[in-house]
Amino acid sequence: MARFNLCEFTAGVNRHDALPPYSLPEVAFAGRSNVGKSSLINAVLGKRDLARTSQTPGRTRQLNFFRIDETFFVVDLPGYGFAEASKRDIKQWTQLTRDYLCGRPTLRRVFLLLDARRDKINEDDQAWMTMLDESAVTYQCVLTKVDKVTQAHHQMRIEQLQAVLRRHPAALPEIISTSSDDGTGLDVMRSTIFSVSRY
Repeated sequence: MARFNLCEFTAGVNRHDALPPYSLPEVAFAGRSNVGKSSLINAVLGKRDLARTSQTPGRTRQLNFFRIDETFFVVDLPGYGFAEASKRDIKQWTQLTRDYLCGRPTLRRVFLLLDARRDKINEDDQAWMTMLDESAVTYQCVLTKVDKVTQAHHQMRIEQLQAVLRRHPAALPEIISTSSDDGTGLDVMRSTIFSVSRY
Protein backbone atom coordinates (compact mmCIF):
# COMPACT_ATOMS: atom_id res chain seq x y z
CA MET A 1 0.00 0.00 0.00
CA ALA A 2 1.19 3.51 -0.82
CA ARG A 3 3.03 5.34 1.93
CA PHE A 4 4.63 8.77 1.92
CA ASN A 5 8.03 9.42 3.44
CA LEU A 6 9.32 12.97 3.03
CA CYS A 7 6.56 15.51 3.75
CA GLU A 8 7.50 19.15 4.23
CA PHE A 9 5.73 22.50 4.36
CA THR A 10 7.06 24.68 1.55
CA ALA A 11 4.84 27.76 1.26
CA GLY A 12 1.91 29.62 2.78
CA VAL A 13 0.30 31.82 0.15
CA ASN A 14 -2.15 34.68 0.69
CA ARG A 15 -1.65 36.53 -2.61
CA HIS A 16 -2.04 35.33 -6.17
CA ASP A 17 1.37 36.67 -7.20
CA ALA A 18 2.99 34.62 -4.42
CA LEU A 19 1.84 31.24 -5.76
CA PRO A 20 4.76 28.87 -6.34
CA PRO A 21 5.80 28.36 -9.98
CA TYR A 22 4.37 25.36 -11.79
CA SER A 23 6.53 22.34 -11.22
CA LEU A 24 5.19 19.14 -9.67
CA PRO A 25 1.63 17.76 -9.85
CA GLU A 26 -0.73 19.02 -7.13
CA VAL A 27 -3.75 17.66 -5.27
CA ALA A 28 -5.81 20.03 -3.14
CA PHE A 29 -8.05 19.56 -0.11
CA ALA A 30 -11.10 21.78 0.32
CA GLY A 31 -13.98 21.79 2.76
CA ARG A 32 -16.16 23.66 5.18
CA SER A 33 -14.48 24.97 8.32
CA ASN A 34 -14.17 22.24 10.99
CA VAL A 35 -14.85 19.44 8.50
CA GLY A 36 -11.64 17.79 9.66
CA LYS A 37 -9.49 18.81 6.71
CA SER A 38 -6.18 19.31 8.51
CA SER A 39 -6.70 16.14 10.57
CA LEU A 40 -7.33 14.12 7.42
CA ILE A 41 -4.28 15.54 5.64
CA ASN A 42 -2.12 14.63 8.64
CA ALA A 43 -3.61 11.13 8.85
CA VAL A 44 -3.29 10.41 5.13
CA LEU A 45 0.31 11.60 5.01
CA GLY A 46 1.18 9.91 8.30
CA LYS A 47 2.49 13.11 9.87
CA ARG A 48 0.77 14.13 13.10
CA ASP A 49 1.43 17.88 13.01
CA LEU A 50 2.10 18.65 9.35
CA ALA A 51 -1.13 20.58 8.81
CA ARG A 52 -2.17 22.58 11.86
CA THR A 53 -5.39 21.41 13.48
CA SER A 54 -7.65 23.61 15.57
CA GLN A 55 -11.03 23.65 17.28
CA THR A 56 -11.46 27.20 15.96
CA PRO A 57 -13.33 27.21 12.63
CA GLY A 58 -11.44 28.83 9.78
CA ARG A 59 -7.93 28.34 11.13
CA THR A 60 -6.48 27.74 7.65
CA ARG A 61 -6.35 31.26 6.23
CA GLN A 62 -4.03 30.79 3.30
CA LEU A 63 -3.10 28.22 0.67
CA ASN A 64 -0.60 25.90 2.34
CA PHE A 65 1.71 23.88 0.08
CA PHE A 66 3.33 20.63 1.25
CA ARG A 67 5.89 18.85 -0.91
CA ILE A 68 5.60 15.07 -0.73
CA ASP A 69 8.54 12.81 -1.57
CA GLU A 70 9.83 15.38 -4.05
CA THR A 71 7.17 14.16 -6.50
CA PHE A 72 3.98 16.17 -5.87
CA PHE A 73 2.34 18.83 -3.70
CA VAL A 74 -0.62 18.63 -1.35
CA VAL A 75 -2.39 21.99 -1.09
CA ASP A 76 -4.53 22.79 1.97
CA LEU A 77 -7.13 25.37 0.89
CA PRO A 78 -8.81 27.82 3.32
CA GLY A 79 -11.93 26.43 4.96
CA TYR A 80 -15.23 28.03 4.08
CA GLY A 81 -18.47 28.66 5.94
CA PHE A 82 -17.71 29.50 9.58
CA ALA A 83 -14.42 31.41 9.40
CA GLU A 84 -14.06 33.92 12.22
CA ALA A 85 -12.74 36.70 10.01
CA SER A 86 -13.85 39.92 8.39
CA LYS A 87 -15.95 39.86 5.24
CA ARG A 88 -13.03 41.52 3.47
CA ASP A 89 -10.64 38.71 4.44
CA ILE A 90 -13.13 36.01 3.47
CA LYS A 91 -13.68 37.69 0.10
CA GLN A 92 -9.90 37.82 -0.40
CA TRP A 93 -9.47 34.09 0.41
CA THR A 94 -12.36 33.19 -1.88
CA GLN A 95 -10.88 35.14 -4.78
CA LEU A 96 -7.42 33.71 -4.17
CA THR A 97 -8.84 30.19 -4.14
CA ARG A 98 -10.82 30.82 -7.32
CA ASP A 99 -7.72 32.21 -9.05
CA TYR A 100 -5.75 29.16 -7.97
CA LEU A 101 -8.38 26.72 -9.22
CA CYS A 102 -8.82 28.45 -12.58
CA GLY A 103 -5.18 28.93 -13.41
CA ARG A 104 -3.25 25.94 -12.13
CA PRO A 105 -2.36 23.48 -14.90
CA THR A 106 -0.50 21.27 -12.42
CA LEU A 107 -3.64 20.72 -10.31
CA ARG A 108 -4.70 17.11 -10.81
CA ARG A 109 -7.64 16.81 -8.42
CA VAL A 110 -9.49 18.54 -5.62
CA PHE A 111 -10.78 16.46 -2.73
CA LEU A 112 -13.95 18.15 -1.46
CA LEU A 113 -14.50 17.11 2.16
CA LEU A 114 -18.01 16.80 3.61
CA ASP A 115 -18.92 15.99 7.21
CA ALA A 116 -20.74 12.64 7.39
CA ARG A 117 -22.58 13.78 10.54
CA ARG A 118 -24.62 16.41 8.70
CA ASP A 119 -28.13 15.61 7.50
CA LYS A 120 -27.82 17.31 4.13
CA ILE A 121 -25.47 19.11 1.76
CA ASN A 122 -25.55 22.80 2.58
CA GLU A 123 -25.46 25.84 0.30
CA ASP A 124 -21.75 26.48 0.86
CA ASP A 125 -20.86 22.97 -0.27
CA GLN A 126 -23.10 23.25 -3.33
CA ALA A 127 -21.57 26.63 -4.18
CA TRP A 128 -18.13 25.03 -4.07
CA MET A 129 -19.23 22.24 -6.37
CA THR A 130 -20.49 24.83 -8.83
CA MET A 131 -17.24 26.80 -8.60
CA LEU A 132 -15.25 23.64 -9.31
CA ASP A 133 -17.50 22.87 -12.29
CA GLU A 134 -16.96 26.38 -13.64
CA SER A 135 -13.21 26.07 -13.09
CA ALA A 136 -13.21 22.74 -14.98
CA VAL A 137 -11.32 21.11 -12.11
CA THR A 138 -11.90 17.41 -11.53
CA TYR A 139 -12.98 16.83 -7.95
CA GLN A 140 -13.89 13.93 -5.71
CA CYS A 141 -16.07 14.09 -2.62
CA VAL A 142 -14.73 12.67 0.63
CA LEU A 143 -16.95 12.01 3.64
CA THR A 144 -15.15 12.66 6.93
CA LYS A 145 -15.85 11.42 10.46
CA VAL A 146 -17.77 8.35 9.29
CA ASP A 147 -16.90 6.62 12.57
CA LYS A 148 -19.24 9.07 14.31
CA VAL A 149 -22.41 7.99 12.46
CA THR A 150 -24.53 4.86 12.17
CA GLN A 151 -24.30 2.65 9.11
CA ALA A 152 -27.81 3.72 8.10
CA HIS A 153 -26.94 7.41 8.32
CA HIS A 154 -23.72 6.81 6.39
CA GLN A 155 -25.61 5.05 3.60
CA MET A 156 -28.19 7.85 3.51
CA ARG A 157 -25.39 10.42 3.06
CA ILE A 158 -23.80 8.36 0.27
CA GLU A 159 -27.07 8.09 -1.66
CA GLN A 160 -27.90 11.75 -1.08
CA LEU A 161 -24.50 12.84 -2.31
CA GLN A 162 -24.57 10.55 -5.34
CA ALA A 163 -27.83 12.17 -6.45
CA VAL A 164 -26.32 15.64 -6.13
CA LEU A 165 -23.09 14.73 -7.93
CA ARG A 166 -24.98 13.59 -11.01
CA ARG A 167 -25.77 17.27 -11.62
CA HIS A 168 -22.12 18.35 -11.48
CA PRO A 169 -20.03 17.61 -14.59
CA ALA A 170 -16.60 18.01 -12.95
CA ALA A 171 -17.41 15.63 -10.09
CA LEU A 172 -16.25 12.04 -10.05
CA PRO A 173 -19.00 9.59 -9.06
CA GLU A 174 -16.84 7.66 -6.57
CA ILE A 175 -17.14 8.87 -2.97
CA ILE A 176 -14.44 8.07 -0.41
CA SER A 177 -15.54 7.53 3.20
CA THR A 178 -12.91 8.33 5.83
CA SER A 179 -12.13 8.70 9.50
CA SER A 180 -8.95 10.29 10.79
CA ASP A 181 -9.55 8.59 14.15
CA ASP A 182 -10.04 4.93 13.25
CA GLY A 183 -8.28 4.94 9.87
CA THR A 184 -11.28 4.20 7.67
CA GLY A 185 -10.52 5.04 4.05
CA LEU A 186 -6.96 6.28 4.61
CA ASP A 187 -5.40 3.63 2.38
CA VAL A 188 -7.94 4.44 -0.33
CA MET A 189 -7.01 8.11 -0.07
CA ARG A 190 -3.29 7.31 -0.29
CA SER A 191 -3.71 5.06 -3.33
CA THR A 192 -5.89 7.65 -5.06
CA ILE A 193 -3.43 10.46 -4.40
CA PHE A 194 -0.53 8.27 -5.51
CA SER A 195 -2.36 7.41 -8.73
CA VAL A 196 -3.48 10.90 -9.74
CA SER A 197 -0.13 12.49 -8.92
CA ARG A 198 1.70 10.16 -11.29
CA TYR A 199 0.16 11.17 -14.63
